[in-house]
Amino acid sequence: MAEKLFTKNFTLLILGQLTSLFGNYILKLALSMYVLEVTSSASIFAGMLSAATIPAILLSPLGGILADRADRRNIMAALDALTGVSVLCAALVLSESNAVAVISTLLIVLSIFGAFETPTVQACIPTMLQGGNIMKGNAVVNQVASLSYLTAPMLGSVLYAMLGLTPVMYASVVCFFVTALFECFIKLNYQRIQNKDSVLQIVKQDFLSSMQYILKEQKNIGKMLLLTAFTRFFVMGITIVGLPFLVRTVLGFNARYYGAAESALAAATILGSVAAGVLGEKLKIHKLSVLLASMGIFIVPAGIVFLLPAEEVIKYGVTIVSFCGMQAVISIFSIFAVSLIQKKTPNHLIGKVMAYTSTVTMCVQPIGQIVYGFLFDRFYSTVYFVLIPTGIIVCIAGLSAMSFFRNMEREQSSFCNHSIVK
Repeated sequence: MAEKLFTKNFTLLILGQLTSLFGNYILKLALSMYVLEVTSSASIFAGMLSAATIPAILLSPLGGILADRADRRNIMAALDALTGVSVLCAALVLSESNAVAVISTLLIVLSIFGAFETPTVQACIPTMLQGGNIMKGNAVVNQVASLSYLTAPMLGSVLYAMLGLTPVMYASVVCFFVTALFECFIKLNYQRIQNKDSVLQIVKQDFLSSMQYILKEQKNIGKMLLLTAFTRFFVMGITIVGLPFLVRTVLGFNARYYGAAESALAAATILGSVAAGVLGEKLKIHKLSVLLASMGIFIVPAGIVFLLPAEEVIKYGVTIVSFCGMQAVISIFSIFAVSLIQKKTPNHLIGKVMAYTSTVTMCVQPIGQIVYGFLFDRFYSTVYFVLIPTGIIVCIAGLSAMSFFRNMEREQSSFCNHSIVK
């Protein structure tokens, strides 16, 4: 008999993620609008966001250690409650004169909390679900995040336009407190680890053991992280920097067209996560190389169309279709990759390994954005010199990884057969 996916624990986790992510998205949207109004500078808010990523990168490994040593339910509930309190305090002291200082501090605090919460949430999924449900569970989490991203900006902008920043902050506070309440009812098996070492010794010991596991015992996980980082560099740089540049600057369309493009990408992400959930265990590991290659294939038409004497609206349509196809494939690949890592990692290491996954992504993404920002500026009138080579590089990287994924599939198959015999 197949195990139930939406158990009480998993349902509570999903409801908590829905309210938490919605609160986060409407908060970030309102804060960005407010800073733009007060400072009239987009670069100031971009700088604030960039600065806020630093503590997340530095503290994520510590978040993984905490996730493996403490009660994960308590960590999530405490962090969401503290997030709500932090936003409430910021709302109470915020004024036009101290806006930049208060909002910068709030973004850094939220980044710190996120460094501890993200690996904890990811570590909870394989303890709540088993087998093929792990992949389906990750797909559901991805769908919830995409739905929140799709709906929150619209509702958040309406609330901000009607009521202003402070009421939106209060609404996000309610979201975070509701999330903490949901998480209080989650029940996870937790066994306290007895250790008389100092905190520094524990951190050092856990860091070394997890690195040894990735680099020596399970080298495939380390290779998977490097491969993910490599593709993220190209794909996220193209998506985050390239899409707004192509739509607004190169093609000259207004904000409504860009908003439609962002909504289309969110819808593509949802479709990709649904496909990942439906495919489940049916998709063989070696097919991941085909997914990687197809990311590059989707990028190429977006470059070719800018070589042709087509009308702007045709170029816009081809660009959106290409980017949506790429986004759907990214969603499928990410869900399968994370699920594979979760399955291969024992419970006492899962938090730390998930933290490294987040750290690698956070480190690579801004580098890709900087590089592609320079490239698109340099090749403003010949963007196909950026898009087509990127597509080819990603496609070659995906096909080159075929043997790696086949070896991983053989190891997985032999492990499963060994477990059955035992």
